[in-house]
Formats: sequence, C-alpha cells, structure tokens
Amino acid sequence: MNATLVECPAAQRREALLYLAAVHDPTLQPGLQEALAEVKETPTFNWQGLWVAQQAGRIEAAVWVQPLANRTAQLWLPKMLDSTGLALIKVACQWVEQQRITLCHTLLAPQQFAWQAPLVAQGMRLLAELEHLRCSSRGRQSPTSLITLVPFSALTSAQQLALVEDVSQDSLDCPALHQLLSIDELLAGFYTKASQAPDHWYQVHYQEACEIGFEKQCVGVLLLAPDPTTPRCELLLMGLLPAWRGRGLGQEIIKHALALAAQMGANELVLTVDASNVPAKRLYERCRFTCYAQQRLLAWHPEERPE
Repeated sequence: MNATLVECPAAQRREALLYLAAVHDPTLQPGLQEALAEVKETPTFNWQGLWVAQQAGRIEAAVWVQPLANRTAQLWLPKMLDSTGLALIKVACQWVEQQRITLCHTLLAPQQFAWQAPLVAQGMRLLAELEHLRCSSRGRQSPTSLITLVPFSALTSAQQLALVEDVSQDSLDCPALHQLLSIDELLAGFYTKASQAPDHWYQVHYQEACEIGFEKQCVGVLLLAPDPTTPRCELLLMGLLPAWRGRGLGQEIIKHALALAAQMGANELVLTVDASNVPAKRLYERCRFTCYAQQRLLAWHPEERPE
C-alpha cells in the first residue's frame, strides 16, 4: 500500500467524510447526519479523530473517531474493507489509546458484518446484537391508569443518577455495555442523544392502594427524544425498579410513551432493544412494535485491548 495515513487537513474534511461507509448506507445515514449536526453546533469541535489515506495528495479512504461525552467516542468506518481500510482502523485504535478514550464503539449494519472479524482482531468486542423497532403513534391518546408521569427535571442531579442506576440494575438490555459504562457516562450519553433533555423525560409514579387510601411512589423512568428532523420520537430508556417488574406496568408506560409521541407531532415511536432481551421483545411485540433494522454493537475498552 502506497497511501500515506495522516490527520485530515482542514480543507479536505468535507471530502474525507464522503469516504465513510455511513455515507453510502441508508441505514447508517441518519446517525451520521445527527453526528455532523452536533459538530456544526460546536465551532470549537476537535477534528483530530478524522484520518485519511492519501496518495499523491488525493484521498483514498477515511476513518472518523467522533468524540462524545465523558471521554467516550464512536468509530465511523471506512467505505471499503481492504488493506487501506484496515490500516486506517489500526491508526484509529492507536489514536483512541493516545487520547485515553474510555470507550469507543461502532455499529455494524448487516452488510458490514464482515468488518467484525478485523475489528475484533484490533481489540474490539461484540457487546450486543441490536434490533431497531417502531410503532405508529398516530391518534394515540393518554390511557387512563394508575400511572402518572412526573418531570425528570424535578430531581436533583444526584437523584437522577440514583434513579437511572436503580432501573438499570440487572437489566437484560446490553448488560456487557452496562458493565463498561458508569451511570454518569450512561446518563451523559442519553443527554447527548436528546437535544431537548430533560424535556420529555419523566419519573414514572404508580398509585397503589394502602391503609390510608392511595399512595404514590416512583417505580421507574421514561426518557423520550423527539427527532427535530423527522416525524418520529425515540424511546431512549424505559425502565422499572426491580421490585416493580413483571406486574404489567411496562405496557402501561409504553401506552403513555405512544401518546406523548403523538402530542409531539411524531408519526411513530422508535426504540432499540438487545436481541437477547426476550422479556422486553415480548412486551414490544404485544404493543405492536415491528423490527425495521438490525445492528451489531462493538466497542474498544482500554482494559480489554491487546498489548
């Protein structure tokens, strides 16, 4: 290979991005567009993670390590899986090490599954098989139930972290990822994905009969993120405290989520679930969600990378 690997010159950034696989994959384009929109809103964004392979001054391939919150990052793969692309992956891995990034992940669409073996050879680990689900929210009305939603913003920062930690306990959704990320990093990631957060984020309260009548208590959390570019809303997190699972409350929360999505003007509610999380998948199937895409989640973690 005669190409030279360098940090992308500022004048060639726009051109370099065209050599990323996501530009040519309809299933990955929305995520890349969202990432670039965030960059555009940050004039001081650090582009050091964008690397290119050049030959005679011309770009042959590119790779991008996009810095995220709390020293995490996302890897955007080269367009081609060839010797040049593999060389760029090695450079990206070295750069991640130098920057002391705590976790760098990438998402593979089915047509990119061939990338898994070389990425694993560079120290990445398969964390989960993901399924992306959707359900129409048109005409949905808030259900009458004993569940009420209280603004998440009413909690202090410490209380927010404690609640997310409690509902994440023994979660079957991407347990390997939960082992690698702290609750601070997990919650920061949700804030990054939801530009309007903590708007549309809620504590879930349940009114239960007791000796003095009825008592309300917090039993879970519901975090939503409307997409400003499309008529859809994403369910980032829907979780119940361990003691409240298996009581049918999940379906009630989903009904509220669909009604809220409709109020936001969204035509559908979308979410991502770990393919191995059978109880959650059964719940979403009962609520008439259908799968529209699949991905594999891989990540580098400093303690797991080869010497």
